[in-house]
Amino acid sequence: MSTIPRFGPELRRLRQEAGLTLTEFSVALNYDKGYLSKVERGERSASPELARRCDAFLGASGELQRLTIRIETDPDTTEAPAGPSLWHVGRRAVIAAGTGALIDLGLNLGGQAGSAAGSLLPSFLAQFDQLRKLGQSTAPKTLLPLLETQTRMVAGLAADASSATRAPTLLLASRFAEFTGWMAQEAGDSGAALGWTGEAAELARAGGDSHLGCYALVRRALVTLYDGDAAGTVALARRAQSDELPPRIRGLAAQREAQGHALVGEARDCLRSLDRAQELLDSDDARSGAEPVIGTTHVSDPAAMTTGWCLYDLGRPKAAAEVLDRECRRLPQHALRARARYGFRRSLAHAASGEVEHACTIAGELLGVMPAVPSATVNSDIRRLARELSRFRSSRAVRDLQPTLARVLAPTHD
Repeated sequence: MSTIPRFGPELRRLRQEAGLTLTEFSVALNYDKGYLSKVERGERSASPELARRCDAFLGASGELQRLTIRIETDPDTTEAPAGPSLWHVGRRAVIAAGTGALIDLGLNLGGQAGSAAGSLLPSFLAQFDQLRKLGQSTAPKTLLPLLETQTRMVAGLAADASSATRAPTLLLASRFAEFTGWMAQEAGDSGAALGWTGEAAELARAGGDSHLGCYALVRRALVTLYDGDAAGTVALARRAQSDELPPRIRGLAAQREAQGHALVGEARDCLRSLDRAQELLDSDDARSGAEPVIGTTHVSDPAAMTTGWCLYDLGRPKAAAEVLDRECRRLPQHALRARARYGFRRSLAHAASGEVEHACTIAGELLGVMPAVPSATVNSDIRRLARELSRFRSSRAVRDLQPTLARVLAPTHD
């Protein structure tokens, strides 16, 4: 990480305009006074977390964050590749061939396909629900081969299906492909995630539902979000918010747009997007949409949870902790992946608020489940937590937690 030289002097100017001494400022931010002094003098660079907090506390509207440059080759901020591709030739061939090839794979059902699709569709739908539940407590690479196979099977079942069953069969295949993309991202393979997401959109269009295909934009925006591309995230999310789309898709897209704005400290745009998401997701139309439900099924109030997520990125950790405490208590016990995703963000918020022991208690409980549900995306917050806690090395709770943190973040070799 390198910082434009103007950052330090600008921080000092804004602090002094606010009438704060360096001591008062360091106490308010839970940062060492000596470190902040070096930042102001340009002797130390500012982390994105510090820039966000300074922006929020001093009301700088993202000005300080815009003075920082993220260097993608920084070993502290760049995620290492997850090893060899989980997909090899099979996955590449399927994606390169497109929807037609998926359908051509078929099940060799011949003339029986028309009736088979109608009779098997409920079973595949129930299986999809079970696989989504398994995704909450199972390692992604364990599920991926099965998901790939099931996507092919359902799409193949549509090849000779009757006109009445072809469209719903293709739409279910689209959902399988979309979920496969999500598991690929969790496994650290962004290329596969984008490939399967594109396949999901093609299958949805083949099934006559362009709306479902638009949800692929929301998924693509998630990939760009974790890549740190705020502008790309916002642009993709906005494309999925046209008025003709269903309220649930528009609401989920508005949430993703808010996360993009939060990455660069655009508080006003972020909160406006969150308000729009809440209104859309609370509408009767969004609650009575088609099955299976698009997006998360384990977070009871997605807009509220995303608000807590964004408040941390906006440099408001105390407010973030309050929201995430409340919303995380509402997550079902079996949803280990969701509990880890939002729980580590909650731990981060408490650590940034100076509640170090409480942050370590939260993280300690979650680290125990990570071997069961490894996640490349959750690991990004675990790394941020490790950096945050490194400022409190004198804390016994931090010292006790560090070995477990290191084990979870250690690269694995298959």
